[in-house]
Amino acid sequence: MLKVLITGGGTGIGRAAAIAFAREGAKVAVNYSRSEAEAKETLAAVKEAGGDGLLCQADVADAAAVKDMMAKIKREWGSLDVLVNNAGVTTFVDMADLDALTDEHWDQVLNINLKGAFYVCREGAKLMESGSIVNVASIAGITGKGSSIAYCASKAAMISLTKSLASVLAPNIRVNAVAPGFIDTRWHAGRDEVKKATAEALPLKRLGTPEDIAEVIVATAKFSWVTGQVIVADGGQLNG
Repeated sequence: MLKVLITGGGTGIGRAAAIAFAREGAKVAVNYSRSEAEAKETLAAVKEAGGDGLLCQADVADAAAVKDMMAKIKREWGSLDVLVNNAGVTTFVDMADLDALTDEHWDQVLNINLKGAFYVCREGAKLMESGSIVNVASIAGITGKGSSIAYCASKAAMISLTKSLASVLAPNIRVNAVAPGFIDTRWHAGRDEVKKATAEALPLKRLGTPEDIAEVIVATAKFSWVTGQVIVADGGQLNG
């Protein structure tokens, strides 16, 4: 039975990915930081979908907490086959308003989106004799356009991290990134006009869903001769 850890698994893309892996019969460790109620809902959905699961509370930006989480997984399961780095954060800061991008914002975004992903990869790789790491990046890391400059920079750095780890963890562990476009999640609650305009501009004429990205994550985890790559899932935005 495949053993999978998904960070930020309580909601959105993380929850959808957990359910998608469960449908394939996997054991899924659902990581969360503060969203305990939502993580429990994800775990219930994992079991309903035919998988088994484990709740793992840890702030990925806390290196010691990540080590404790991996120790729990080792005690319970012994090893990991797939690691999905999905935990992430942003706030919307006007790209042109450089003064509004505070040190606090930079620190939060980089600590979770970049350093947190590194901590999880570093410790998770120790539990993987072979397998796959999938980092959830963003097309913002490719285009430089998104919710804030800090967010774009964090996702560009995650793409670079993916390529570095693909080299150093080879040949037994494959490391790839999935770069979603505009996904209709709670991050965009209340932004109806933006969502409508974005959907109309996309070649596929609709926003992505968490389930769309979960499908790509599961497929990417299975690729046996692909590593160090960025799989774009954006409804055609980059080519529109």
